[in-house]
Parts: sequence; structure tokens; C-alpha cells
Amino acid sequence: MKYIRTIMMIVGGICLLGIGCTVQKQESEITLSELKQSDNNIRVPHNERLHMSTDQRWVEEEGHQSDLIRLQWTAERAKPAIVWLDEKGMNKTAIISHDKANNPEQRDHKHISFETTMSPTGEYPNQLFTRFEIPYDTDVSEIRTHSSNFNVMSGILRVAGERGTNRDIQFSVAGQENETTTRWAIRADSSEEPGDNSGADMQFVRYDDDGKVVDSPLSIQRSSGNVGIGTNDPDTKFDVNGDKLRIRDKFTPASSKDACSQGQIAWDENYVYVCVTENKWKRTELSSW
Repeated sequence: MKYIRTIMMIVGGICLLGIGCTVQKQESEITLSELKQSDNNIRVPHNERLHMSTDQRWVEEEGHQSDLIRLQWTAERAKPAIVWLDEKGMNKTAIISHDKANNPEQRDHKHISFETTMSPTGEYPNQLFTRFEIPYDTDVSEIRTHSSNFNVMSGILRVAGERGTNRDIQFSVAGQENETTTRWAIRADSSEEPGDNSGADMQFVRYDDDGKVVDSPLSIQRSSGNVGIGTNDPDTKFDVNGDKLRIRDKFTPASSKDACSQGQIAWDENYVYVCVTENKWKRTELSSW
């Protein structure tokens, strides 16, 4: 029995401690003595299940009296895991927690990870690969996904934070050991929210090669909807903090009654055209000096 290493052994140990564990049949219960040992495993009879329950709580000074399954590593690079296999006995998915990486040259992993197999026709066929990891022993946990797309189906992707704090979605460059260096951020900024539909303005923030903030080339005020280019305090619907605007392509209306919408502006070699009302252009002549 001392060599049993699987989750069934751990669950069996919990049951022996009297934490409310039974193996359920449809109409009756069996005892642990009816479980079967095979090699280094304890097997529950086919199509039957373990049922565990507790009325214990977690109390700080007493520890986790309510935990029903404990997986402990007893060597530096051990990796306790719960693994799901297909009908052929092949690994397909797993939940694993461990402290050290298999490769001693890698940094400490210190995480719990959700793993699935790679493509059977790819470079690493059928190998378990970390898709989602949550580090421990840290105040702020840098949660990561790997080779995964994150889809929100008929739901909301939300970034929330306290008032007076920046709330960012960042676009970064990946480096060694999962380090990242930010290039851009979409930010609801830390500007004060006095309760009149103002504050928490939107900014597009750019960073230098070292991941330090350069400026906010585009901003949008929440209170007015004013858009600023090169300014975080636009006072008109479109406010440009610069000395030039550019319309790259020229356009010549066929006549003063050519189709247009009020406010459109165009130019060619001789005139600047302004649509002053629907389908009515006016122009001013250009001259050299």
C-alpha cells in the first residue's frame, strides 16, 4: 500500500480519516474493503463513484479541515496531477500543480496549470501542454494562457478596478521566461469621477522599447465624447494638438450642387471646397506667395 501514488489512494486515505466518503451504488453503499488494488492503483468498481462530503470549515489557526482531497509533492520536482485519459488510456487533459520545472535550468514554475494535449499531427503530437496557468506565492498573480485563443461567447469581457485607478488592456512583446514588455495600452484612466458622468476618460497609450509610457496620442472624454489627438483635454469634438492636418487625396466637385453632406471638406490644385449644406459646395481660391 505504501507505493500507491494515484489520486484514488489519496481519496482512499481521506475516506479512512472519516471525512464522510462513500462509494455509491444505485441503491446501496459499499465499504472501502470492496475497492480493488491493481499495481500501484486503487480502483473503484466500474461505473461507480466516490462521494465525499464535509461539514467542516476553514479556520486559520486550525488549517483546512474542510479539504477533501490533498495532493502533496514530497520531492523537489514532483508534480501532483489529476489526469483524464481516453478510452485507449492516452493522456488528454490534466490539472497539475508544482513548484519546480522539469528542467533545472528553467526558473521555478510555482503554479497550478490546466493542460491539454497538442495536435496528434503537429510537431509535438499528443503531448500535454500548459494552456492556462495561475502562479502562487505572489501578491499579484500573473495569469497566463499559452497557444490559446480566448473567446467570450454571448457574454462580456470586463476589466474592472477601483475609482481613481487605471484600467488597462495591454498589447505587449513576449520575451524569455514569459516576460512581457508593453507597446500599447487601451486605458480607462485614473481621472476623478465626481458623479456627473465625467472622469475615467479613454486613452490610447504608447510605450517605448523599454516598456515605459511615452504619451497618449489619442484620448476620448467620457463626459462630452470629445476626441483629442496629442491632448488629454480636448475642448471640441475633434481637438488636434499639432500644427498640421492632412487630407491625402484631392477631390474636385463636379459643380456647386454636387452630392455632399454638410461639413465635408475637399481640395485640389486651385481651390479648397466646403459643403455648407446638403448638396451645396462653396470654394475659395488658392494662391502662391
